[in-house]
Amino acid sequence: MMETTTYPIQGLLLMRPRIFADDRGSFMETWSQPAMDRLIGPRAFVQDNESTSRRGVLRGLHFQIAPHAQGKLVRVVRGAVIDVCVDIRPGSPTYGRHVKVPLDGRSPAMLWVPPGFAHGFVALEDDTVFAYKCTALYHPASERTIRWDDPDLGIDWGIEAPLVSPKDREGFAFNGPWGR
Repeated sequence: MMETTTYPIQGLLLMRPRIFADDRGSFMETWSQPAMDRLIGPRAFVQDNESTSRRGVLRGLHFQIAPHAQGKLVRVVRGAVIDVCVDIRPGSPTYGRHVKVPLDGRSPAMLWVPPGFAHGFVALEDDTVFAYKCTALYHPASERTIRWDDPDLGIDWGIEAPLVSPKDREGFAFNGPWGR
């Protein structure tokens, strides 16, 4: 059984798998359909992604609009990040609020980010490997980016001058026309 943590924004769930360690090293189960069904309900994951980032790289805030919205099960394989999830679900009582979750490869945990959230992270160490399972395939026409530094969101990423891609620098304002 996994230890779980919930957040003030409904739907987000941090899962810590049991780690079995001895003098040879360690073992943990990173995926179990029955366990996920119990924790987040039946979900079909159709695509796995992995990125490697150097310290100071900020990726986000990304999402896909319906009908191609993605749920993501994210974890850090190596290194460390601050993961940020912004509630963009219309009518949600926490619409526009965000949660920051530290994740690292030394104390593995998985974060469930349901559809309806913009998602991003900043790498805190060189060679950070970030892996995620998605419930929908990448669909370029449905992809959207909200500016990581949008003043209406007020996210403190904990870093002075992040390295950000042109796509992320040119993202939409949170209150802009991003296709709700």
